Amino acid sequence: MTHSTERIGFDQLPEAVATLLNEVRDLKQLVSERLTSPAPAENPVWMDLAQLCEYLPDKPSKATVYGWVCARTIPYHKKTKKLSFLKSEIDAWIIKSGHATAEEIRETALDSLGYRKGGLR
Repeated sequence: MTHSTERIGFDQLPEAVATLLNEVRDLKQLVSERLTSPAPAENPVWMDLAQLCEYLPDKPSKATVYGWVCARTIPYHKKTKKLSFLKSEIDAWIIKSGHATAEEIRETALDSLGYRKGGLR
């Protein structure tokens, strides 16, 4: 919206009111979307190793989780000697770690090789 110091004449009044009504409608929609959208997580949830083992669906042992950390397959944080895990990162890791279908594997292979049977793509 631009601010102008020019005066609006009587002939321009209907157009100016229509513009204002459109802008108010847009603002109402924006406020409504902001109020109904979920708020971002305020406080991140941190877990230690024991809490992580209890949280994961398979209830792995601590040794298994240490193996994942060593192989860098699970997201973790380590500032001192203690491991910490961020719940949102673990949730994303669980979702991402699903197995690919045969078609997805085939498409990935064809993309990396750059050809299909019978010639180039």
